[in-house]
Amino acid sequence: MVHAKGARIRVHGLQPAQVLAGLAGIAFLVVGIIGLTRTGFGNFAGHHDVGFWRFSANPLMSIVRVVTGVVGLLLAFGSGRARTFGWLLFIGYGLLFVWGLMIDGLIATNPFANAGNPMDLGPADTWLHLGVAALGLLIAVLPARRTIHVPEDETVDEPTVVEQRTDTDRVAEEPRRRSFLRRDHKGRGPEVTREERPPGLAH
Repeated sequence: MVHAKGARIRVHGLQPAQVLAGLAGIAFLVVGIIGLTRTGFGNFAGHHDVGFWRFSANPLMSIVRVVTGVVGLLLAFGSGRARTFGWLLFIGYGLLFVWGLMIDGLIATNPFANAGNPMDLGPADTWLHLGVAALGLLIAVLPARRTIHVPEDETVDEPTVVEQRTDTDRVAEEPRRRSFLRRDHKGRGPEVTREERPPGLAH
């Protein structure tokens, strides 16, 4: 049997968190670029009638999406960095979700009422940000695929155990051997011996 010394459990291969982080980064980058091509940089933090499907897209929000996409692509090249990106999505877009609820009036108290709505958030954007926050949490907590790494030069064979017989064992076996010989002698019965005499002598 072979035992391994110094065996380590390590993250191996492309991780699911990296794949999701990369896909999310590409999606944010594409949506942000499309939004900028439709709105330009005019009225940077104001309202624009042009949007992306049901979602609003003013230049500020589009810039936020482009930055999110770039960060996601950069952090997708490592398992730990991808999880960091997941936590950033969860916290950042979770806050945007709560802020959207305040702007839509679903939460009565809005401490940021004086700031207005610089990202032009609508109801569809609010629920989209909830989904993005949930995706970030999923990326952050996805289990990694791990393997056991065993260095080849740190394996040792288990020593072979050789049975050693001591004098005590020999003494314990001797009575059993004598008893066996006595039983064998009794089973065969008395042996008849014949005296051999030289030829020519009278019997």
